[in-house]
Amino acid sequence: MSLFGLADREWIFLATVVFTVTTILGSYSTLKLHRKAGRPYTLSLVSFGWILQTIGLYERGLQYGGCPLANRFELVQFLVWSAIALYIFVGPAFRVSLLGMFTSGFASILSILSLGFDSWDSPSREPIFGLSPWIEMHAALALFSYGVFGILALTSSMYLLQSRSLKQKKMGGLFPYMPSIFELTHINLRLLVLGFCILSSSLAIGSVYWTQDIESVNTLKLGATIAVWLAYGVLLFLRNRETLSYKQYSWACIIIFTIALFSLD
Repeated sequence: MSLFGLADREWIFLATVVFTVTTILGSYSTLKLHRKAGRPYTLSLVSFGWILQTIGLYERGLQYGGCPLANRFELVQFLVWSAIALYIFVGPAFRVSLLGMFTSGFASILSILSLGFDSWDSPSREPIFGLSPWIEMHAALALFSYGVFGILALTSSMYLLQSRSLKQKKMGGLFPYMPSIFELTHINLRLLVLGFCILSSSLAIGSVYWTQDIESVNTLKLGATIAVWLAYGVLLFLRNRETLSYKQYSWACIIIFTIALFSLD
């Protein structure tokens, strides 16, 4: 099945092109023209790419009769879709002009990887959630929380870049367009709390299904999800206790998200 003559992967490919172009334009505007990666055009381009990706995922979802989360390709694409959605609907409130450029770069890299490995996209089109809406909601929320954690990894990277520039007294490059260290620490905390709450809700909803049909539970996937939840929970606890420095906290956000990405399967 195809919409407007294009298959699902073609829609997703077009979205990837838009994300890549947005990243290149934002980088050129900032580093060469010394202008802010203008939020209006960045937001418009990213939103356009997100709509294209949404069409592709919707078309694929029609083949399942539910969310397309059956293989690594679809999991990565849904994660990217979630991160872009967060940027579009919540990101502007952070008033971080470079966030769109970083987010589009993040989307480009993951999308290119997912499109580049044919083995990630298995041909199965069987229903993956059976008749249980609980497990489908659990999976969708879990992937959406990973999208939040992806944005958290990006803002943590921005913190490390800003901190390094200040330490070395290098005020060129991206430094003039970065938010302050103070602003980034507050943004990172809000993102961590949001992602942790969404993932907690995912596990709570999933438990309704698991208690009804324990034998069908994929213990490996469940264990990986719980491990990610515990890691972010411990990080949130340490952050509130101010046990970690902001630099350690930022590195932890990046490392945990990277490990979470490898757990997708």
